[in-house]
Amino acid sequence: MTVDAPAALGVLDDIDARPGSTASLLRTVIGLFLRPLGGWISAADLVALAGDLGIPTAQARTGITRLKQKGLLLADRDDAIGYRLNPAAVPMLERGDRRIFAMREMQDADLWCLISFSIPESARSVRHQLRRRLQWIGAGTVSPALWMCPGHLQDEVELILDELDARRWVTLFPAGRPQTAVPLGEAASDWWDLEMLRSEHETFQRSLDALPDEPFAAYVRLIDSWRVLPYVDPGLPPSMLPADWPGRRSFDEFARLSSTLAEPALAHVRAATAS
Repeated sequence: MTVDAPAALGVLDDIDARPGSTASLLRTVIGLFLRPLGGWISAADLVALAGDLGIPTAQARTGITRLKQKGLLLADRDDAIGYRLNPAAVPMLERGDRRIFAMREMQDADLWCLISFSIPESARSVRHQLRRRLQWIGAGTVSPALWMCPGHLQDEVELILDELDARRWVTLFPAGRPQTAVPLGEAASDWWDLEMLRSEHETFQRSLDALPDEPFAAYVRLIDSWRVLPYVDPGLPPSMLPADWPGRRSFDEFARLSSTLAEPALAHVRAATAS
């Protein structure tokens, strides 16, 4: 067996690729099924599964090559040419599992995590990456150097700080319900782009009408359409949201469909990759 040396893994969080794109669909397949398969898949089988999603062969091969270049996959040649999941990617996928399949909604009594930072101009690239990564996990912007996120995401914030080597510039504070001069829902609309989040929920709900009949393709496209929401939507408490907020419907529909489709989708993959 020949395995490429592990590539340096870039930032591969779930919203790094646009849902519905070849790269996104392939990453969804890899994230969902390579671990149950033992971490390896033949190149031919991966291309065939991409075909089940309507991705042409040449396009699939190009997409797989790009994922290998990003460090998600390692070329692994044994009896057949194939790919192995990069061990360095497993923590990212496990973190994604927790966000995608166990999204939490806050209650009004839950704690927040305040993130205060003062990063020098000499490290402005770190400041840019920190703001970008905080936005990825659904943190809100109280002011340019003060962000907030649900308290249960503090571990993810600390991981980001470690990865960016930014701990020396950042202080974290646990906090209770904010006290604001305006109604809390109005303040929340300044700290988060609630209209953008509403649009994301509505787009997801519309995507459900176009799911294929075949369980494998339906499940992959369901997860691919959903996976951005648990990152950008922090699951704000009721006091911060409009009465007609669409989030609850999205959560319920995702839970119903994913529980129905997951098992037959995995059965399809096992049958397609059986030697």
